[in-house]
Amino acid sequence: MSPVPLYVLTLACPNRPGIVAAISQTLFAQGGNITEAQQFDDALTQRFFMRIVFPLLSADATPASLQTAITPVARAFAMEWRLTDISRPPRTLLLVSKFDHCLVDLLYRWRIGELAIDPVGIVANHPAETYAHIDFGSIPFRHLPVTKETKPQQEAHILDLAATTGAELVVLARYMQVLSSNMAAALSGRCINIHHSFLPGFKGARPYHQAFAHGVKLIGATAHYVTDDLDEGPIIEQDVERISHADTPDDLIRKGRDIERRVLARAVRYHIERRTILNGNKTIVFLP
Repeated sequence: MSPVPLYVLTLACPNRPGIVAAISQTLFAQGGNITEAQQFDDALTQRFFMRIVFPLLSADATPASLQTAITPVARAFAMEWRLTDISRPPRTLLLVSKFDHCLVDLLYRWRIGELAIDPVGIVANHPAETYAHIDFGSIPFRHLPVTKETKPQQEAHILDLAATTGAELVVLARYMQVLSSNMAAALSGRCINIHHSFLPGFKGARPYHQAFAHGVKLIGATAHYVTDDLDEGPIIEQDVERISHADTPDDLIRKGRDIERRVLARAVRYHIERRTILNGNKTIVFLP
């Protein structure tokens, strides 16, 4: 017997009385059994955000009938909403450059069942021999080199690959290329980047060396949604680690790799579990 699908409803709308009651009654009428519910009232914007987890226990209920039932309620409250079957791992495209620690970590978490993604491809701007020590298994690998002159064609190949594989999520696992405005727009809300700094922080090349030169006491990493504003997209997750005057730049890089791995993994998890809702330039993140 196949497991009962588990659905997540996320919504955002102007705040007013009756939202929770209307949604709860609609789900109940459709045979939905709410197992988790989180909400947030943004006092500054007067907007309401909610995440609800539930299976459909009625034999007559279907995702289509649920969509039909929610639509008039959503219209009445001017909701932006999304219904997701989180029992099905999202098809995910992974992009990587020379530094592969984040890619290796994501693949490990996927293989042990900790991260429910369906990797449909790995794209790198370095050749396959760069990653000879990594077991990609049956995941297709594509080497798509890029130069300033070939960037538009290379990005078009990536977008075409995302379309043909049905990728619902694109993860920049230390993919050290700045996406064009067109590509960022095409992947809006479904492309996550890991930035090797606790944003806002030291931008440009050799960030850990910059941090070392300034004698910082904390280093960190930031996972965020990609926008056409470089490294300024809505932040999903951040973490830091304390360092001291005795740490060398190599120590900072070593510690930084650990932070980047765990921050990116958390951000991907929050996204695929639909714990994130965009709120302008920020995100609402309903933590587990």
